[in-house]
Amino acid sequence: MATTARRPIDKQALLARYREERDKRLRPDGNDQYLEIAGRLSHYAEDPYSPFAEREPVADHVTFAFVGGGFAGLATAARLKEAGIEDVRIVEKGGDFGGTWYWNRYPGAQCDTAAMIYMPLLEETGHMPTEKYVHQPEILEHCQRIGRQYGLYEKALFQTRITSLDWDEERSLWVIGTDRGDRFTAKYVGLGTGPLHVPKLPGIPGIESFEGHSFHTSRWDYEYTGGDPHGGPLQKLSDKNVAIIGTGATAVQAVPHLAQAARRLYVVQRTPSSVDVRDNRPIDPQWFEEIATPGWQKRWLENFTANQGMGTADRNMPSIASSTPRASRSAHPSSAATASR
Repeated sequence: MATTARRPIDKQALLARYREERDKRLRPDGNDQYLEIAGRLSHYAEDPYSPFAEREPVADHVTFAFVGGGFAGLATAARLKEAGIEDVRIVEKGGDFGGTWYWNRYPGAQCDTAAMIYMPLLEETGHMPTEKYVHQPEILEHCQRIGRQYGLYEKALFQTRITSLDWDEERSLWVIGTDRGDRFTAKYVGLGTGPLHVPKLPGIPGIESFEGHSFHTSRWDYEYTGGDPHGGPLQKLSDKNVAIIGTGATAVQAVPHLAQAARRLYVVQRTPSSVDVRDNRPIDPQWFEEIATPGWQKRWLENFTANQGMGTADRNMPSIASSTPRASRSAHPSSAATASR
């Protein structure tokens, strides 16, 4: 049987193409191209998911305080609990654990890395991901599962922002103040404030004076669109013209749902994005039971990490992470959706 000889890869030409695409996205104003969500734009940052809960200010002491309730805070707090440190507090501006997965509930949101290695503490919680690339509701539920299993809800402060963090040299303690009037101390402080929880608004003329209904994809308004994060149809958009600004991974995931539901959809694109085949599929429970022997997630993570430094020809270890093309980056807060009649 005749074989077709492979053409050698021109690495320099490939690198030049990547640089060309990168340069299209570089701007001298950097992050200054985005508008700060404040003043007349402050409504874009409001939490549509959890009603504000009144509480008394906290004035106590904990051994460890962690800023941020996403994966970093949850994994750190869980390990501290395993080590016997019971008084661990997570301070989170959202209404629950989850970080970016609390905020980003737009239609179609899902992870872009194989869930078997992306979701932390699977072995410890006994959870089997339902899909290779699980959707947002399952990730948020898993964050809540970690919080319940490790007793992290008891001391957590939600809907709370830290406003001051001062070191008391005499007592060798951190003194922490918040926007809820809390003033407590901690022996140690950890920071897990990743960038993906901060919404970005494009600095374009008219955004401040637009009179139609508008919201950011990381604060999806299902009350207006209908539907839900589980994939329910956006039935309230059937008589509306909708525009979505941005064609990054968030838009890649949300646009099919908007296009199916809206009377007319306008996609406002500055720079084209590349989209590959996701090839998502359910996880086989029988297969999972066979591979889920003690230490399985650590082994998978080590395999995944090792594969990142290999050439394609060297990737011969079995790994779900390298068996299909990489999916587009999800849950990136860079798109805004607007609608009007």
